[in-house]
Amino acid sequence: QVQLVESGGGLVQAGGSLRLSCAASGRTFSSYHMGWFRQAPGKEREFVARISFGGARTYYADFVKGRFTISRDNAKNTVYLQMNTLIPEDTAVYYCARASTWTHRETEYDIWGQGTQVTVSS
Repeated sequence: QVQLVESGGGLVQAGGSLRLSCAASGRTFSSYHMGWFRQAPGKEREFVARISFGGARTYYADFVKGRFTISRDNAKNTVYLQMNTLIPEDTAVYYCARASTWTHRETEYDIWGQGTQVTVSS
Protein backbone atom coordinates (compact mmCIF):
# COMPACT_ATOMS: atom_id res chain seq x y z
CA GLN A 1 0.00 0.00 0.00
CA VAL A 2 1.49 3.31 -1.11
CA GLN A 3 1.57 6.01 1.54
CA LEU A 4 2.30 9.71 1.30
CA VAL A 5 3.66 11.58 4.30
CA GLU A 6 3.92 15.37 4.33
CA SER A 7 6.29 17.35 6.51
CA GLY A 8 7.74 20.84 6.79
CA GLY A 9 4.71 22.79 7.90
CA GLY A 10 4.80 25.25 10.74
CA LEU A 11 4.29 28.82 11.88
CA VAL A 12 5.93 31.59 9.87
CA GLN A 13 5.58 35.35 9.66
CA ALA A 14 4.16 37.02 6.60
CA GLY A 15 6.85 37.40 3.96
CA GLY A 16 8.65 34.30 5.13
CA SER A 17 9.27 30.95 3.47
CA LEU A 18 8.65 27.28 4.09
CA ARG A 19 9.47 24.13 2.14
CA LEU A 20 7.03 21.27 2.34
CA SER A 21 8.06 17.72 1.57
CA CYS A 22 5.96 14.72 0.66
CA ALA A 23 7.66 11.34 0.91
CA ALA A 24 6.13 8.36 -0.84
CA SER A 25 6.54 4.71 -0.03
CA GLY A 26 6.65 2.05 -2.72
CA ARG A 27 8.38 1.70 -6.07
CA THR A 28 5.93 3.44 -8.38
CA PHE A 29 6.44 7.07 -7.38
CA SER A 30 8.08 8.05 -10.66
CA SER A 31 5.09 6.74 -12.64
CA TYR A 32 2.64 9.25 -11.21
CA HIS A 33 1.96 12.94 -11.45
CA MET A 34 1.92 14.63 -8.07
CA GLY A 35 -0.11 17.52 -6.76
CA TRP A 36 -0.37 19.82 -3.78
CA PHE A 37 -3.71 20.99 -2.44
CA ARG A 38 -4.70 23.01 0.58
CA GLN A 39 -7.71 23.51 2.82
CA ALA A 40 -8.17 26.63 4.89
CA PRO A 41 -10.51 26.68 7.90
CA GLY A 42 -14.12 26.83 6.79
CA LYS A 43 -13.22 26.50 3.13
CA GLU A 44 -13.19 23.73 0.58
CA ARG A 45 -9.95 22.09 -0.40
CA GLU A 46 -8.33 23.74 -3.42
CA PHE A 47 -5.64 22.93 -5.96
CA VAL A 48 -2.24 24.58 -5.47
CA ALA A 49 0.27 23.04 -7.88
CA ARG A 50 1.08 19.87 -9.78
CA ILE A 51 4.11 18.30 -11.42
CA SER A 52 4.37 15.64 -14.09
CA PHE A 53 5.82 12.21 -13.33
CA GLY A 54 9.20 13.10 -14.80
CA GLY A 55 9.23 16.64 -13.47
CA ALA A 56 9.27 18.37 -16.85
CA ARG A 57 5.83 19.96 -16.55
CA THR A 58 4.42 22.05 -13.75
CA TYR A 59 1.21 23.96 -13.30
CA TYR A 60 0.13 26.41 -10.61
CA ALA A 61 -3.01 28.00 -9.30
CA ASP A 62 -3.05 31.70 -10.13
CA PHE A 63 -2.86 32.72 -6.48
CA VAL A 64 0.57 31.08 -5.99
CA LYS A 65 2.25 31.83 -9.32
CA GLY A 66 5.60 33.47 -8.78
CA ARG A 67 5.62 32.60 -5.07
CA PHE A 68 5.48 28.79 -4.88
CA THR A 69 7.60 26.23 -6.72
CA ILE A 70 6.85 22.54 -7.00
CA SER A 71 9.64 20.06 -7.66
CA ARG A 72 10.36 16.39 -7.24
CA ASP A 73 13.26 14.02 -6.71
CA ASN A 74 12.28 10.61 -8.02
CA ALA A 75 15.43 9.03 -6.62
CA LYS A 76 14.19 10.03 -3.16
CA ASN A 77 10.50 9.38 -3.85
CA THR A 78 9.79 12.93 -2.70
CA VAL A 79 7.89 15.93 -4.01
CA TYR A 80 8.47 19.42 -2.64
CA LEU A 81 6.62 22.68 -2.43
CA GLN A 82 8.82 25.71 -1.88
CA MET A 83 6.66 28.54 -0.60
CA ASN A 84 8.04 32.08 -0.60
CA THR A 85 6.54 35.46 0.23
CA LEU A 86 3.89 33.82 2.35
CA ILE A 87 0.77 35.75 3.25
CA PRO A 88 -1.82 35.08 5.97
CA GLU A 89 -4.24 33.84 3.30
CA ASP A 90 -1.86 30.91 2.70
CA THR A 91 -2.76 29.53 6.13
CA ALA A 92 -4.16 26.05 5.55
CA VAL A 93 -3.54 22.35 5.84
CA TYR A 94 -1.47 21.33 2.83
CA TYR A 95 -1.90 17.91 1.24
CA CYS A 96 0.04 16.05 -1.40
CA ALA A 97 -1.62 13.52 -3.63
CA ARG A 98 -0.86 11.40 -6.68
CA ALA A 99 -2.67 11.07 -9.99
CA SER A 100 -2.40 8.98 -13.13
CA THR A 101 -3.75 11.76 -15.32
CA TRP A 102 -2.51 15.33 -15.81
CA THR A 103 -5.27 17.21 -14.02
CA HIS A 104 -6.10 19.54 -11.15
CA ARG A 105 -9.39 17.76 -10.38
CA GLU A 106 -9.31 16.26 -6.90
CA THR A 107 -11.34 13.24 -7.93
CA GLU A 108 -8.50 12.11 -10.19
CA TYR A 109 -6.05 11.90 -7.28
CA ASP A 110 -6.28 8.48 -5.70
CA ILE A 111 -3.85 8.55 -2.77
CA TRP A 112 -3.51 11.43 -0.32
CA GLY A 113 -1.24 12.28 2.56
CA GLN A 114 -2.50 13.22 6.00
CA GLY A 115 -1.67 16.90 5.57
CA THR A 116 0.67 19.38 7.23
CA GLN A 117 -0.42 22.63 8.85
CA VAL A 118 0.96 25.92 7.57
CA THR A 119 0.15 29.02 9.58
CA VAL A 120 1.21 32.48 8.41
CA SER A 121 0.99 35.26 10.97
CA SER A 122 0.53 38.89 10.03
